[in-house]
Amino acid sequence: MTTTDEAWMRRALGLAERGRGFVEPNPLVGAVVVRDGRAVGEGWHRRYGEAHAEVNALAAAGEDARGATLYITLEPCCHHGKTPPCTDAVLRAGVGRVFAAMQDPFPQVAGKGAERLRVAGVPVEFGLCEAEARRLNAPYLTLLTLGRPYVHAKWAMTLDGKIATRAGDSKWISNPASRQRVHALRGRMDAVVVGVGTALADDPRLTARPPGPRTAVRVILDSQCRLPTDSMLVTTAREAPTLVAATAGAPAERVAALRAADCEVLTPPASGGRVDVAALLAELGRRRFTNLLVEGGGGALGAFLDAGALDEVHVYIAPLLVGGAAARTPMAGVGVEKIADALRLAEMRVEVVEGDVLLHGWR
Repeated sequence: MTTTDEAWMRRALGLAERGRGFVEPNPLVGAVVVRDGRAVGEGWHRRYGEAHAEVNALAAAGEDARGATLYITLEPCCHHGKTPPCTDAVLRAGVGRVFAAMQDPFPQVAGKGAERLRVAGVPVEFGLCEAEARRLNAPYLTLLTLGRPYVHAKWAMTLDGKIATRAGDSKWISNPASRQRVHALRGRMDAVVVGVGTALADDPRLTARPPGPRTAVRVILDSQCRLPTDSMLVTTAREAPTLVAATAGAPAERVAALRAADCEVLTPPASGGRVDVAALLAELGRRRFTNLLVEGGGGALGAFLDAGALDEVHVYIAPLLVGGAAARTPMAGVGVEKIADALRLAEMRVEVVEGDVLLHGWR
């Protein structure tokens, strides 16, 4: 592997990113076909159920693929799913060598794709830009290995760490450019979660404006089904699904009223009178939800932190100071007793968004 090989793989990773929001629960995959030092074909997985990245790249390369090198961000599949095996396409094209960033842990692939190519005489090498490929497909890997969605947390706060004043006012802490970023993030989520306190205080829609590639299910943590039937979340349930996560102790008449208003009401196992986060995530994983965004408030964010279920954070910090011991902070819940037990992010990026500071981190 050379620096040139790495450059081509990074090109493939950039192509893969273009599928974000369109291909889930499938992985993001990009491919580049290189012959005599130049790219003769490129492709990425564009949409769930459609052709995979290597098929698109090989089609673009045509006869130039024969004897060429294929750079791909994930091991080619070797089974029939929504589409035929990609290994067959690689062999038909006459590719001479394959660099794959990482092995696909999907049980029907998991090394079998590479083995099929090697048996046919095509060398396959793994590991080029593997860390980047794993970061790219962290949601896919989380769903596959843990059986739950990959959880993003988002909040906006003041410089002194408040998400609302002591009177509960929070409009608007972040600036319009930051809020537009959040709408774009919502537009590629399978679900957006808030606590009922936030739903009652803000009466949000939790939709992406303008719409993105996905329409997120709005999930309300509402143990007693207090969400009003005239709220925005309920009255727009036919436009964007609304799921109320309650407990078995929720009043039957409230459950019936929400269901009659086209909301889905779930009663996963409870813990301490509240919806158990792990049980809710397991149910959403069974539905093959891949990306979930927790937007607040502090109770909901704290519950996911306590459950050890925060994977990525998007924090907007505005240059504001509001003070107040009773003003709300982003994380409630139980929390940790010792700093040594705190969730420490493994990677962090910092960006200024028209005056706000965006901290984007991964565990």
